[in-house]
Amino acid sequence: MVVAVGLWGVVLRGLAAAAESAPAPGDAALAAYFQAETTRLASRCLAEIHSAADWAQRRPIYRQQLLEMLGLWPMPPRGDLKPVITGRIEHPQFTVEKLHFQSLPGLYVTANLYLPKNLTQPAPAILYLCGHSVVVSNRISYGNKVAYQHHGIWFAQHGYVCLVVDSVQLGEIHGLHHGTYREGLWWWNARGYTPAGVEAWNCLRALDYLCTRPEVDTNRFGVTGRSGGGAYSWWTAAVDDRIKAAAPVAGITDLQNHVVDGTVEGHCDCMFMVNTYRWDYPQVAALVAPRPLLLVNTDADSIFPLDGVLRTHAHLRRLYGLLGASNLLGLVIAPGPHKDTQDLQVPVLRWFNRHLKGQDPILDQAALRLFAAHELKVFDQLPADAINTNIHASFVPAARIPAPPNSQAAWQRQRDAWRAALDQKVFAGWPEAPGPLDLQEKVSVSRHGLRLRIFEFTSQPHVRLRLYALARADLDTPKAVHLHVLGPGGPAEKTTDQPASPAGAALVPARLPFDRWLAIMQVGFQPELSQEQTTTPRPALAEAEAAQAFQQLQNQLQAERTVWLWVPPRGIGLTAWSGDTRKQTQIRRRFMLLGQTLDSMRVWDIRRAIQTVRAVPAWQSVPLHLQAQGHLAADALYAALFEPEPASLHLWALPISHHHGPDFLNVLRVLDLPQTVAMVAERCPVRLYQTPQAAWTFPSQVAANLGWAQDRLLISAP
Repeated sequence: MVVAVGLWGVVLRGLAAAAESAPAPGDAALAAYFQAETTRLASRCLAEIHSAADWAQRRPIYRQQLLEMLGLWPMPPRGDLKPVITGRIEHPQFTVEKLHFQSLPGLYVTANLYLPKNLTQPAPAILYLCGHSVVVSNRISYGNKVAYQHHGIWFAQHGYVCLVVDSVQLGEIHGLHHGTYREGLWWWNARGYTPAGVEAWNCLRALDYLCTRPEVDTNRFGVTGRSGGGAYSWWTAAVDDRIKAAAPVAGITDLQNHVVDGTVEGHCDCMFMVNTYRWDYPQVAALVAPRPLLLVNTDADSIFPLDGVLRTHAHLRRLYGLLGASNLLGLVIAPGPHKDTQDLQVPVLRWFNRHLKGQDPILDQAALRLFAAHELKVFDQLPADAINTNIHASFVPAARIPAPPNSQAAWQRQRDAWRAALDQKVFAGWPEAPGPLDLQEKVSVSRHGLRLRIFEFTSQPHVRLRLYALARADLDTPKAVHLHVLGPGGPAEKTTDQPASPAGAALVPARLPFDRWLAIMQVGFQPELSQEQTTTPRPALAEAEAAQAFQQLQNQLQAERTVWLWVPPRGIGLTAWSGDTRKQTQIRRRFMLLGQTLDSMRVWDIRRAIQTVRAVPAWQSVPLHLQAQGHLAADALYAALFEPEPASLHLWALPISHHHGPDFLNVLRVLDLPQTVAMVAERCPVRLYQTPQAAWTFPSQVAANLGWAQDRLLISAP
């Protein structure tokens, strides 16, 4: 038995069940933040286009940006397609060729080509792109082209050559669309990789293949598809002018729907570019202008909601009007849910008849499936050299890391280039202006010979964070301040970077997750800290352990003239968000859609915490020592790169690569953590507590080549 399943319904039902959790104090602020950021990007969408001249100037720039966000800039080489026709099906009205080609060496694209019979001259060609339908029998995939065969049949019956192309994930050779959605492959963001780029590339190469066919009029290409195929239709038409008319079906909506209304939770990664330039999605659609474009949707589509489709169309209508091409833009809204129906198919065929054939005949033939799945299968045996399954590992190349520079001039050039790329490609989602801290002291209390102060500050609008300070009660002028970045705690957020045991943890406060730190602090300051948020339903520490740790903390601070500070970045402590692991994943994906990542914004939070420390008069000029562990150690590292130099930086278990560490957009296309360590070590002493030490050869060699003081980079066992 062959099973054809619409994945979206299954996904949405699962997410609805996962979303049933008690709200956390940080939920409302997070919702407000996402709304504000979405509104900001929506207000910028195409705002600089006021005339046809503006569009002519900006369109090439936008196209290059989109190609870059798809991982297609620079464009991969267009090598030999190596097309192979493995079989044919004869029908009285058309022939179906079963074929494959290689869009890159080893990246196989399986497809069915529908050729009308009795052609007397080259015909217009439709590239039909498939949505997410599984067609599997006995663990053999026949490709989603089988589920969409009726479109190829219908176009061929009406005089079009039609190439129906399998997608990466659901073709005969399975790739992956769910890297961040389900598999925890957050390094996709760091690499600047999205399966949308592979889908777009395969579509461009499919057009290249159609250009080799004598049956095809290469000046009359159209593209269409629904759901995922609708999205790929947008990518293809946006970046390739060979498409003369487009009719994407149920394949686009705006950031308001995705981020605020939550439709991102019903979409895998292939639906989105890596949003480096912080676009709203009407800007993708605009790149089709002024070519004929039909926007098609239904009025009750849960993952492409009507209001977002209409907002997208409003942007297009304004642009097409500026270009004097209003008659080339169409909108079809049919009744029903997210479903492939004739109500959607008929207007699409009429659109292509009008703009590729100059005709508009009455359509009196239904689109029907005629073939069994096995009849349309391309491969009898899958090729051994296929790279489809792991194409995500190689499609977007990582940056080539140069040898450690031997001169100060060479180092300065390299360092400045990296810094500029980080500004433009990695951290462009940071606020353009810092804004006021609105610093407020909420608590000041002395007990046990110690003084606890709790400050609140604004990292950015709708992100209000806390800074906790502890010192001797009689200390007026400290000789140093130590800022510790608190990590997440609780089963929903726990990472492998957290220590297994809290024993002696008070002596290395940067290693504490928030819930354990809170348990220790509540020993001495229970009333003041009783309302702080923790995600752990049980005590984070046994009572005796917490008491012993607090005593250690008390003894150390009594012996020092220092202030210890702790900051939990967003999503930790009072700003923690509710939801299980799946829900937390969908929150992280929203950040990417806004041209950010959760960790990149935590870097910003740490930067703002440093600024807050300097805003307290007694701490303005004393040395500041920054400490953190694990992924947050990497966040602190970058904060130290962008803020005035701390007196020292102490990092435990710093990941050796962003491939295993925090995800910042595109960072692996620029550099990796060893190079960042070198840049920061030039600014301040860096102490790494970890193994293996060999991973840090690059910064060690830079320090040696340039004759830095020995204390600029010290690496020791944890």
